[in-house]
Amino acid sequence: MILKGLIGLNTVTSHHHHIVQVQEKLTRYFRVRGREPFRSRRMVISYLFLFLALIIDLGDCQNNGCAELRCGGHGPAIRFPFRVNSQPEHCGYPGFSLSCTDTNDTVVELPISVKLSVKQIDYKSQAIQLYDPDRCISRKIRRLDLSSSPFQFEVHYPHSRVTDFALFNCSPREVKKLEFIPCLSSPNHQVYAFDTDDDLMEYPLSSCTKIYTLGSIPNTTMLGDDEKKNLELKWSRPVCGRCEAKGKKCRLKSNSTELETECFLEGALSKLVITGIVLGSFIFLLAIFALYRFYTYDKLEKDYQAKIEKFLEDYRNFKPTRYSYVDIKRITNQFTEKLGEGAYGTVFKGKLSYEIHVAVKILNTSKGNGEEFINEVGTMGTIHHVNVVRLVGFCADGFRRALVYEFLQNDSLEKFISSRAAKNRILNLDKLQDIALGIAKGIEYLHQGCDQRILHFDIKPQNVLLDQNFSPKISDFGLAKLCSKDQSVVSMTTARGTVGYIAPEVFSRNFGNVSYKADVYSFGILLLEIVGGRKNVDVTVENTSEIYFPEWIYNLLEQKEDIRIFVEDDGDAKIAKKLATVGLWCIQWNPVDRPSMKDVVQMLEGEGDNLSMPPNPFASAGSVKDNANIPKKHLNQELEVIAESE
Repeated sequence: MILKGLIGLNTVTSHHHHIVQVQEKLTRYFRVRGREPFRSRRMVISYLFLFLALIIDLGDCQNNGCAELRCGGHGPAIRFPFRVNSQPEHCGYPGFSLSCTDTNDTVVELPISVKLSVKQIDYKSQAIQLYDPDRCISRKIRRLDLSSSPFQFEVHYPHSRVTDFALFNCSPREVKKLEFIPCLSSPNHQVYAFDTDDDLMEYPLSSCTKIYTLGSIPNTTMLGDDEKKNLELKWSRPVCGRCEAKGKKCRLKSNSTELETECFLEGALSKLVITGIVLGSFIFLLAIFALYRFYTYDKLEKDYQAKIEKFLEDYRNFKPTRYSYVDIKRITNQFTEKLGEGAYGTVFKGKLSYEIHVAVKILNTSKGNGEEFINEVGTMGTIHHVNVVRLVGFCADGFRRALVYEFLQNDSLEKFISSRAAKNRILNLDKLQDIALGIAKGIEYLHQGCDQRILHFDIKPQNVLLDQNFSPKISDFGLAKLCSKDQSVVSMTTARGTVGYIAPEVFSRNFGNVSYKADVYSFGILLLEIVGGRKNVDVTVENTSEIYFPEWIYNLLEQKEDIRIFVEDDGDAKIAKKLATVGLWCIQWNPVDRPSMKDVVQMLEGEGDNLSMPPNPFASAGSVKDNANIPKKHLNQELEVIAESE
């Protein structure tokens, strides 16, 4: 059935050869893929399509290469008793061969060497309608002799009859009562057809000369417009019309020597078999795929659930409340008010009571393997600091997981330091300095104030929330890691964090080992953004010469120029310089050259007059200045590589 409507004379190929090609492709495919497990839906679909292709080709093979064809995909349907010359002889009855031209016309050849195009085939009435593409059928049928042909003229009594016609060449004048033949005529002579059954004396033929006679043809063939003249033939054997009338097809009986035919329901057995095989195979493959997906999904979910339940069992003595998913829906009022959305979940505003509001993060089940949930609960649930967001509770109800935080009404720091929000600025630089100091104290607490050192790995303005008094609180511990306080370096297999805030050693160990200094780097970028966010003119390509923004700040400080473009009040220039200096200390490329968060807090709490200029983090190693005002023990201590804490 794949071939139907697609194949002409030049496109009919051997089914056997095609099946062999499919089998070879299938064998090669299974040889390559057979040893691999079903890892994806695409592989299962590929197996299915290859299998279906083989079944379809086998179905065509069961039809013995006698599929119904059309020349060029259009024209009359060609099936028994007719066949295309390229098909096997058993596909048609003797004398019923057709061919396809280069222009995709269907052609039949009648005795003697009369080739006409097929316009229509009526298999029920056993009739075929022919025409001359050159529009001169009178010339074509001059040598026609149906005595040895299986076809006879179709005559529709009483309107038509078989008769002889004499063709006359007359002088250029109209001869009334005769049928004019335009395609045989010219300006110098005109050709007319004369029905020999009529009385010749009734016609003025004195100026006419007889050309030839067309014997025993239907009179309708010679009547009317030559362009519309068709030749209708019928056949009496084989008697296939009765099969077509019953909705069946006709074919030669197997092993018959008398050219006997039989009726059959096309594809009754093969279609049933193929349908059963295809449907059964599809259901079988679908069942395998479903079982595989169910097994793997169920196994992963059980592993995740076991991991989480084990963690929660160890965590049962901690303070955060465990909520059910029904509680979460009640707290959020069916997730009515959406606060934001991130890579790992969506945050909704909720209410524990009339006065206590919370922020509820619904974690995406498609992200991660439960690690983010454990990180958040495991870190935030064990720490309590004024500059760290408090975890109120959590939900681990089947595959549904959620985290409940205290609600901070002033959103994130990013909202207030973005240059886009400059017109709506409500925080002065003095307040931003207090916010920076609070963030530094929060990070210092994570590094030194807990039983285990907590590395945040995603310090950025978006993860610093502000309460009603604009006090900062660090949030989002989904990427956090724990390590022993006496061992300051962690091993990592992949980089983590947000582009622009990630320390260089997290990307490449060529810059040093990964340690708590990665958080120091991110905080340094945050400080520079606080300074840069206070500018009241755009730092464009023209006035920065496309210099990296922190490098531009360093150049201003090195040239002892006040960073006045970042401030609105001259009194804030001193604060901007201090924040920029501390930020540049924090973003030193070598982790050893960065201060600890304890030193950063001391710098921010001081007046800033005694802060020395940091080494240029953007120059080559040979041009880096000797650093000063940072304790040598912090800059030169060797960091020992340790394994990650489980």
